[in-house]
Amino acid sequence: MSVSPISSPAGPAPEPRLHRVGVGGVELNVATAGTGPAVLLLHGFPHTWRLWTHVMQDLAGRYRVIAPDLRGLGASTRAADGYDPGTLAEDCLGLLDALGEGSASVMAIDAGVPPAFLMAMRSPGRVRRLVLMESLVGTLPGAERFLAGGPPWWFGFHSVPGLAETVLRGDEAAYIDWFLDAGTLGQGVGGEFRDAFVDAYSGSEALRCAFSYYRAMPTGARQIREAVEAGRLSVRTMAVGAQPVGNALEQQLRPVTDDLTGHLVEDCGHIIPLHRPEALLRLVRPFLV
Repeated sequence: MSVSPISSPAGPAPEPRLHRVGVGGVELNVATAGTGPAVLLLHGFPHTWRLWTHVMQDLAGRYRVIAPDLRGLGASTRAADGYDPGTLAEDCLGLLDALGEGSASVMAIDAGVPPAFLMAMRSPGRVRRLVLMESLVGTLPGAERFLAGGPPWWFGFHSVPGLAETVLRGDEAAYIDWFLDAGTLGQGVGGEFRDAFVDAYSGSEALRCAFSYYRAMPTGARQIREAVEAGRLSVRTMAVGAQPVGNALEQQLRPVTDDLTGHLVEDCGHIIPLHRPEALLRLVRPFLV
């Protein structure tokens, strides 16, 4: 692995370090910080590992925190395929292997949730604790109220092969800004994070990879359904909701999970780790112990 330092935005926590880690035929860009039991952090769209900056600063005093750019996103390889949750789960397990970690607690948001769920379903011995937030788990029952008006509009737009990346080319910043503003209830995301996210999702190849996650949703729904038909989620799990998903994720997980705790973060948009990091940390600190 090659290693290069990056800067922390504030605070006395150790600076994360960047690594290139080969797994599953791709190279993942991975930030790590701290020592101790491993905590794996999985971002969503339109984010990179930097979504977790504040969480990493806090947890690095007690844990080895591992935050990759998911396949195709950020500075990771722009892979031709492999964007289904099953393959992404294998990427994550391979990453733990490459870093010498037999197990980890896993925290995931948005597009990171389905692979995190499959990690815990398929390899429960590798996942000590599971924190899932602001996403749905495939088409499992429980999200009917959230989906009463249909899925979010961008799901269909992103799902048509070749369309969104062609339409948005040259206007990526405005498009990403919309998600960052909506995900913080209009407050927006600070300059350093905003610029990093816009850069990560600029260009037709970057957009193709991002929208490939949406195009793999039918495959992911099947993988999740098969996993649930084969067994229950035995890992101790926390579901965290905000706006707009609310408790839909908890309702999906409740019938299939042995040990589930649910929380709603008040006055918080979709991007919980950046919008209300301290509220999130108050929930996860005792849960990870």
